[in-house]
Amino acid sequence: MDHATRMARFAAADLYVVITEAFCGGRPALEVLDGVLNAGVTLVQCREKDLTDKAYVEHAQAFREKTGEANALLIIDDRVDIALAAEADGVHLGREDLPVARARTVAPDLIIGASTHCLEHAMEAQEAGASYVNIGPIFGTQTKTGTADPVTPAMIGRVAPHLRIPFTTMGGIKAHNIDEVLRQGARHAAVVTAVTEAPDVTAAAKELRQKIRAYR
Repeated sequence: MDHATRMARFAAADLYVVITEAFCGGRPALEVLDGVLNAGVTLVQCREKDLTDKAYVEHAQAFREKTGEANALLIIDDRVDIALAAEADGVHLGREDLPVARARTVAPDLIIGASTHCLEHAMEAQEAGASYVNIGPIFGTQTKTGTADPVTPAMIGRVAPHLRIPFTTMGGIKAHNIDEVLRQGARHAAVVTAVTEAPDVTAAAKELRQKIRAYR
């Protein structure tokens, strides 16, 4: 699949669920993935920081099989090599990962996302060839250590008007505060524990999807 086709599917997506087994409420990540896909989510990120390369590839391939059957996009966190090996649709790069421009050269057909914390970061990523940028952390979050201070929903309004590419928002977004980011123009809200640690994963994802789609 080429980049344009993948990005058309990205644009049609709403909720972006990031799955890390450590934040799955004691359940296997693949079980949580099933619940997410059953909710109709079509944009999923596989994020595992502590696996060996071999284990990460195998884990990502299992995600690929399930997301492929559900016609959902699969993004791999940090690792372009793992994304290519697992035949994923994209990779999400942090500020300390492989530079966006280099990743674009290595993987021209992949969706390449970039973490940004301010307008300057977002502009740099856009000019380097990112497919989308993530603005965050919007609120405080416990799922990543060493993150920047929360940028608040107001940052969305400061960054979005300058973008020619899509953007996602992430960091502490829950059902009770998602409206704050949606009112600022966000249409691809990324979440972790709001879905992955919910007692009913499918119901939680459906509730958030409904909230996002109400703004479209």
